Amino acid sequence: MSDELLKVIDDMPLEVFERLRTAAEIGKWEDGSLLTEEQKESTLQLVMLFQARRFDQNEHFTIGKDGQVIELSKAELKRRFKGDTIASFDEKEL
Repeated sequence: MSDELLKVIDDMPLEVFERLRTAAEIGKWEDGSLLTEEQKESTLQLVMLFQARRFDQNEHFTIGKDGQVIELSKAELKRRFKGDTIASFDEKEL
């Protein structure tokens, strides 16, 4: 990976990252025009590089700072979320 590309990622404002991430997610630029296949690929790579270099994420299926994919096991996810109640319902409500 070139030092120039890493510098671009390191200097990229969070707002630009968020716009690129949105474009990669929905397949459109802010003006509504569709991304080409090449743009989709490049945008997704930039988003992943930004996340790997700038965010300290250890969530299921993320990219770590070393560039490796982090994939948590089901058991680890259960441990992390143990006791966290998202919603509860009575049987009558279902």
